[in-house]
Amino acid sequence: MTPQVGIAADHGGFALKTELVRSLRACGCEVVDFGAHDLDPSDDYPDFVIPLAQAIAKGELLRGIALCGSGIGVSIAANKFAGVRAGLFHDVFSAHQGVEDDDMNVACLGGTVIGTGLALDLVHVFLNARFSGAPRHQRRLAKLRAIEHREP
Repeated sequence: MTPQVGIAADHGGFALKTELVRSLRACGCEVVDFGAHDLDPSDDYPDFVIPLAQAIAKGELLRGIALCGSGIGVSIAANKFAGVRAGLFHDVFSAHQGVEDDDMNVACLGGTVIGTGLALDLVHVFLNARFSGAPRHQRRLAKLRAIEHREP
């Protein structure tokens, strides 16, 4: 399992984040918590996801977990940063396949969509998965990197 992981959530993912942080720390992971640190129904997910995505983009963290109500908003926000490959998933296959084939480095989950037990299982699958490095997957990632570095 990845020894250090970042996590961020707004009010929609706050309760799930609390459970994930507790579980990950109990398994020996060092968790960097980007907030929210208090439940605030008027907070905005970019305030927490942007610092997480920046840490991933800079290479300060290898993996991250982003949570909001649906998981969609945090996925959109995280993917604005070059080098971040955030994916929304709610099933085991996608949790590992996204890493193995696409080198996904941020897991996005919906706190109002998924139960705690399944989320815990999915996060552990995500953190234990490894990029395959297969030539076709490297070729695809190179094409994505080229898009990230071109001018609009």
